[in-house]
Amino acid sequence: MAASARFSSVDVAVTLVVALFVIPLVSANSEGDALYTLRRSLSDPDNVLQSWDPTLVNPCTWFHITCNQDNRVTRVDLGNSNLSGHLVPELGKLEHLQYLELYKNNIQGTIPVELGNLKSLISLDLYNNNISGVIPPELGKLNSLVFLRLNDNQLTGQIPRELASISSLKVVDVSNNNLCGTIPTTGPFEHIPLNNFENNPRLEGPELQGLATYDTNCS
Repeated sequence: MAASARFSSVDVAVTLVVALFVIPLVSANSEGDALYTLRRSLSDPDNVLQSWDPTLVNPCTWFHITCNQDNRVTRVDLGNSNLSGHLVPELGKLEHLQYLELYKNNIQGTIPVELGNLKSLISLDLYNNNISGVIPPELGKLNSLVFLRLNDNQLTGQIPRELASISSLKVVDVSNNNLCGTIPTTGPFEHIPLNNFENNPRLEGPELQGLATYDTNCS
């Protein structure tokens, strides 16, 4: 009986130790998996993603990735890196991500709605690409967002009114797209300069409450 009790205690201790070390690694590996999925969706002629090795314990040693003290990814810095391809829904799994910097590349396809899950995101910089489709209304859930720069793409549809609920938002630039409707005037949009909306041929001027529908010119 004593031997049985001793082994039980050892088993419990081992289980606790394994849990303490494995759980953070599983989280880090899931982030690494998400980023490696992004790598596989991109063409990288200059090999800027060469260090993105999925066999490593976590992605914190990869170039262009920054992590916090808990080895959770907080920054992806891939601006002006001569990348092409498309974004992937798995990016929405980077729950501690604060900066997603993918500007000045040749990224195509749409903005994944899963980016609305990035509750810690401060900056979303996708400008100067070839991104199409609509601006997902799900981005309105990004309550920490300060910078939203989507200019110089091929975006269509309306400016989601959900964005007006983000009180932290200071910079919005959607110029040089093909957006339609009207420009929001409430919340953070009260202070966004009009030239941040220019060169959208189907986008009307600031929304006149009760006088023009927000989806004007969108049919």
